[in-house]
Amino acid sequence: MSKTSTTIDETLEQYIRDISLREHPVLEELRQVTAELEESNMQIAPEQGQFMAMLVRLIGARRTIEVGVFTGYSALAVALSLPDDGRVVACDVSEEWTRIGRQHWRKAGVEHRIDLRIAPALETLDHLLADGQSGTFDFAFIDADKLNYAEYYERCLRLVSPGGLIAIDNVLWDGEVVNNDNTEPETEAIRAMNRFLQSDKRVDISLVPIADGLTLARRRT
Repeated sequence: MSKTSTTIDETLEQYIRDISLREHPVLEELRQVTAELEESNMQIAPEQGQFMAMLVRLIGARRTIEVGVFTGYSALAVALSLPDDGRVVACDVSEEWTRIGRQHWRKAGVEHRIDLRIAPALETLDHLLADGQSGTFDFAFIDADKLNYAEYYERCLRLVSPGGLIAIDNVLWDGEVVNNDNTEPETEAIRAMNRFLQSDKRVDISLVPIADGLTLARRRT
């Protein structure tokens, strides 16, 4: 028994992966390819991908949104967990990075489940809302530019159905959320988002200290 979360160092992190990770071979390959990029720190941890896949299965999700695709690891993890007619609307602005994802989605046999929209995510989300798709999604994952987190959240909250789940990434910001000397705009945006979520009565929340912190917000009915 413990009243606090266990501190995860590199040794314990490796143990967690060794003892619990069940990574699809194409996911593993994509993770290795991404690790060679200068921006590789933008990819989620594999244990987080597995956790999100479990959530998607638990809620029986069929339609999901992803805001921020990078090289497509999280989109692939979710797509592999959906039924064959399930869909991920994946929002990103980079043809270069998502091209890597497309190759691996195809290799895993789930490219048809991922509807990639290359455009600013706010435009894509607004188009979905204007198209009458409010309340039609089961799950949303937000992992893009931090300054727009609040805007992404408000739109996703309208797009998910009552009981739908929104997962917001990087809410611990490598521990910088508690560093009072860090007043960078992105850090302040994460702090503001966290404070807002704590008091938002439209949702039930839980901040899960996995990887860089993942807040789950369930839309109340």
